[in-house]
Amino acid sequence: MAKRDYYEVLGVERGADHDTIKKAYRKLAVQYHPDRNPGNKEAEEKFKEATEAYEVLSDEKKKSIYDQYGFAGLDGMGGGGGGGQYSHAFHDFSDLFSGFGGGGFDDVFSSFFGGGSSRRSRDPNAPVRGNDLRNDVRISFKDAVFGTKLDVRYSHKETCEKCHGTGCSSGSGRKTCPTCGGSGQVRRSMGMFAVQQTCPNCRGSGTVIENPCSDCRGTGTQTKTKVVTIKIPAGVDDGKRIAIPRQGDAGINGGPAGDLYIVLNVENDRYFERSDDDLYCAVPLTLSQAVLGAKLHIKSLDGRDISFSVPPCTAHGSQLRIRGEGVPMGDSGRKGDLYLKFFVSLPTKLNSEQKKLMEQYAAIEKPTESPSLIALDSLPR
Repeated sequence: MAKRDYYEVLGVERGADHDTIKKAYRKLAVQYHPDRNPGNKEAEEKFKEATEAYEVLSDEKKKSIYDQYGFAGLDGMGGGGGGGQYSHAFHDFSDLFSGFGGGGFDDVFSSFFGGGSSRRSRDPNAPVRGNDLRNDVRISFKDAVFGTKLDVRYSHKETCEKCHGTGCSSGSGRKTCPTCGGSGQVRRSMGMFAVQQTCPNCRGSGTVIENPCSDCRGTGTQTKTKVVTIKIPAGVDDGKRIAIPRQGDAGINGGPAGDLYIVLNVENDRYFERSDDDLYCAVPLTLSQAVLGAKLHIKSLDGRDISFSVPPCTAHGSQLRIRGEGVPMGDSGRKGDLYLKFFVSLPTKLNSEQKKLMEQYAAIEKPTESPSLIALDSLPR
């Protein structure tokens, strides 16, 4: 693949001064640095390309030759190809990032790459808060409306009883990490760079356990099953989170335990639906009940009888509100309403007497043979 012009690579005009070239390269180096783009081959190639261009254009002699003869003039000079092509840029890199917040090279790596020689190891004895846990539970529609108590079984990490959370076997302790020598950092080669990263052996603490506890294998915690009883308040919605403080994973080095979050998944009910604090259900009516009206009763969500009157000439799809039979509103003592939606059931077959009566009614009604169309948006939903 043909090389791109070095000025094009850095995005500067021919004849650009040293400061402009340096500033352009600094921007590209931060953007495409391998430590900021782990595993990104395209970014790595762009980083190498920009470094090669800077190595040539920042050197007055090489720049002059490149301007006159192009890539051919650089052959054998250690620039634009060959193993030593990055040597100049490597030694000048710390100066390249000077001026970033007054801290130079270390500040750039601390802010952009999460590392740098100025990082300090974490105190291995510092208290660390335990992890929060989430447990999803399913509850019935009725329990969500009226509330209930629920036993929840879950697994979490408890402080190891044998080592009391130290992770060490009896009579032993910690020693300096042999991988990083106690610094908590290791250097890793990234092409022309050597960057510092958290030590994988001690995870930045600088020390390792000499003889790990046989029960917890040095973690200081053990996974155990626990059961907690929670009170689900009346009127909870689907997706409601209930926090139980200090019931998550145990902390480390005396740190507090995390919290347990119970997430409620409310099941659908066969007969009732909910909208905010109101309940809805469907009630069938016969033709005569809808036309003449009737006194009826149904079972409520909690099993009580609810009596109501159907007004004469009740249309299919109309609703009747019954106040105070909906969802409890917290601790206020008030409730939402219950809405009955009526569905008129027409007979599928008529006996001779029913047919005769309907013919008599039709003769009185005298229905038109040219009915007017009804707007769809006026129909009950």
